Amino acid sequence: MHNFLFGPRLFLCNRGQVMSDDSVFVQHPPGFRARRGLNWVFVGLLYTSFYTCRYNLAIANKSMSDEFGFTKADMGKIITTALLAYAFGQIINGLLTDRIGGKRAMLIGAVGTVIMNVVFGIASFWGLLSFFVLIRGIDGYFQSFGAPGMVKINAAWFAHTERGRFAGIFGFMINAGRFLINTFGPALLAGFVFLGLWHVPPMHWRWLFWIPAMIATLAAICMAIFTQPTPREAGFEHPGVEEPLGDEAVRAKVSDVFWTIVTNPVIWIVALAYACTGSVRQGVDQWFFRFMQEVHHLDLNDPRFKYLGIGIPFVASVGSLLSGYISDTVFKGRRAPVAAVLYFLETIIILSAAQFTSANTAVLFLILISLTVNATHSILGTAAAMDIGGAKMAGFASGLIDSFQYFGGSLAGLLLGHLLDRSWNWYFYFMAPFGLIGGTLMLSILGKVTLKKT
Repeated sequence: MHNFLFGPRLFLCNRGQVMSDDSVFVQHPPGFRARRGLNWVFVGLLYTSFYTCRYNLAIANKSMSDEFGFTKADMGKIITTALLAYAFGQIINGLLTDRIGGKRAMLIGAVGTVIMNVVFGIASFWGLLSFFVLIRGIDGYFQSFGAPGMVKINAAWFAHTERGRFAGIFGFMINAGRFLINTFGPALLAGFVFLGLWHVPPMHWRWLFWIPAMIATLAAICMAIFTQPTPREAGFEHPGVEEPLGDEAVRAKVSDVFWTIVTNPVIWIVALAYACTGSVRQGVDQWFFRFMQEVHHLDLNDPRFKYLGIGIPFVASVGSLLSGYISDTVFKGRRAPVAAVLYFLETIIILSAAQFTSANTAVLFLILISLTVNATHSILGTAAAMDIGGAKMAGFASGLIDSFQYFGGSLAGLLLGHLLDRSWNWYFYFMAPFGLIGGTLMLSILGKVTLKKT
């Protein structure tokens, strides 16, 4: 049985030997790790590009409000619609991914988000709020093909005791996308000097949507050429992972996947905890640019934006890698103990942030919050989903769990926007309860098993 919370389990490898979760060493044939690395590079690059197409709105937030007179609640409508569409899309597309395969799912998502980002930029010539809401909602749905597709591909390439570290790498790729958009996004709006020679004047915020669309197009082409959904399709008959079957063999009937996953009580507790992760994560990611602009009166050329643009994805990557490694090695594949500690630490940091009012301390605490919230993001939404679902059902397990992150995150759109129209004092206090709830939920399932191996 998969036991991602407590207790070692045994499994059979292809060569017939029995290995235990107490052993973190997995044998692979010659060339396997290099081919897996190549596979993962292009899967990761495509998923990274999805994030440049998603977090561009946070940078454009204030510019759009200034141009069209949108309130924070208006911008919250765009944010919430996108997140809810993403959440429902995760459930639908998680099921579809387990049927059509991870590679096809990611490519469908890429085509959709490229088109919608181009259209969002074009919509700037009209400035209709309802149009922005509609476009971003459709984009949210297409983006939701990404995570289930990525998790499904890698569930077939990574053994159980490698998945926490994979989740850390997954977190790194996400944060590479955030770093990219957080770095060049403000530069596009503020103007910059290219290679020390050419001065590029400030550009309209619509380019925050067009340039990421170009990046995603290139990444999708590379992924389509170089990625294989399973080790077998890359020529490895006995790769030393638990489920090294071909793409057809890791697909499953929609009805079988649905009932197996939804009748598992542990997955619902993990999903509820992940909703708490989403509320805090989106609270930071969707609003921190505007928070620093309006509360601390920083312009986009201020070096503290560079500290945030680099620091947030950097510590998020470190948190993802460390939490995955610790859960794999120290806790032998158990995710809940690590997640519980992170949630409670997050609550302490958020409450501390609310007590300080300087721009420098705000930078520090925003970075620390990102460290904790992204660490839980990677090990619950990625490693735990693969542990529970296995290669056949990882798509829906990932989609269901991740959907709750965005149901929770949707609160950081319209609801938080309404609160912020009243006062920015609500900002940190809105986030604080979610860490406490998430930690309590993780403590409630210590020692519980998950799902029979499929």
